[in-house]
Amino acid sequence: MASPVRFPVFPRPVRRLMGSLQTSAQGMALQQKFIEVISKNVANAETTRTPEGGPYRREVAVAAGTAEVETVLDAQPGRQVYDPGHPDADADGFVSYPNVDLNTELVDMMVARRVHEANATVFQAAKAMLRKALDI
Repeated sequence: MASPVRFPVFPRPVRRLMGSLQTSAQGMALQQKFIEVISKNVANAETTRTPEGGPYRREVAVAAGTAEVETVLDAQPGRQVYDPGHPDADADGFVSYPNVDLNTELVDMMVARRVHEANATVFQAAKAMLRKALDI
């Protein structure tokens, strides 16, 4: 009786290439979440009143693992602007604005976009190698 064919336990080279596709796709998904949080901050940079009360509070995305993003509130205080005619002015005429700095958000967005692009480049390179491997 012939012995059954045994396949190696380690992943085959083609499967290793698929792993790099998965890794870069997870990286792109992670950066997409960072970009969404930054976009939300930019959109609310002038929001002085929220349903919770008070001005909008800047959110910061924090990587909480390989594919998880957690958002936490930035503890920095917002700016106070003297504008007694504003509907959200306090008794002294000051309006509390969000603690969002557009320059910081712009830099964070540029970094997240570059990392996303790098992951997309890795994804495209791995995909091209996988196609070549299938042609062999």
